[in-house]
Amino acid sequence: MFKAIYLSKDEQFRAEVRELDEAELAANTPDTDTAIAIEFSTINYKDGLALTNKSPVVRKWPMVPGVDCAGTVTASTTPRLHPGDPVVLNGWGVGETMWGGLAQRGRFKGHQLVLLPAPLTSRDAMSIGTAGYTAMLAAMTLTEAGVSSGDVLVTGASGGVGSFAVAILSGRGYRVVASTGKLAQAEYLHGLGAAEVIDRADFSAAGKPLQKERWSGVVDSVGSHTLANACAQLRYGGVAIACGLAQGMDFPGSVAPFILRGASLVGVDSVMCPTDRRTQAWRHLAEEIDRSTLDAVTREIGLAEVFEAGRAILAGEVRGRVVVDVNR
Repeated sequence: MFKAIYLSKDEQFRAEVRELDEAELAANTPDTDTAIAIEFSTINYKDGLALTNKSPVVRKWPMVPGVDCAGTVTASTTPRLHPGDPVVLNGWGVGETMWGGLAQRGRFKGHQLVLLPAPLTSRDAMSIGTAGYTAMLAAMTLTEAGVSSGDVLVTGASGGVGSFAVAILSGRGYRVVASTGKLAQAEYLHGLGAAEVIDRADFSAAGKPLQKERWSGVVDSVGSHTLANACAQLRYGGVAIACGLAQGMDFPGSVAPFILRGASLVGVDSVMCPTDRRTQAWRHLAEEIDRSTLDAVTREIGLAEVFEAGRAILAGEVRGRVVVDVNR
């Protein structure tokens, strides 16, 4: 038997900690080839939606939520995976259409798992989680697009993706300007490497289609007016990376920055990203993220505490990352 967060929906929605057995796990995870002993998971915004049933994130019932997890392989028929291998999983629809990581055991498809590079531990991997992995994908994309220096704007900077984007980009030599609605977190953001902290209110309302040139690059996890204004302020040849929609999934912008300044808008997807690209991102994370950064952005909770954490992340009350010790 093992413990898991169990979501069900008949006449009403229920979320509880439940003991399950291996037979029930196998029955609800068809077409999987790899079993892992999960050590740590985490709480993302999408997990908060699932845990509170605030949005139709879960599309199959019953469900074990959790879009991230890390642990050790116990059995696999995938040739590259062996018992004892440390692995990390992000996205792929787990916790939505497939049973996810807020449990002590899991079964997944081998291609969904990335071998965790040293010196990262499973706890480190969940301190990073989808947030840090997405931020690294954004940083890789920005560099590959030719942005090698200059001022880079990070929106939603005090959130999970934003916090890691600030740390990664400053470590790569960019001058990072952090935009946040929580100006009281300025010291925290400066500690991560932000050269300047500005109010998100400067971006959150409708603005002119073409504004003063400011940014060589943008990493945006907010969307809507924030992304449109950030694009309107790109320097000639600048690049904006879109990787979130905290303000909204609309883009009330103009083609002006793209056809008059040669700017680019590039999307980053972390959910269905190919395994080779994921592996590359995790290798960069192992090389570039230090423990002081992880300690600064991480708070640890036990499995039964995830319900309150889910409510808090939806209310905007969570700074940085929440790691879940599923065996606590």
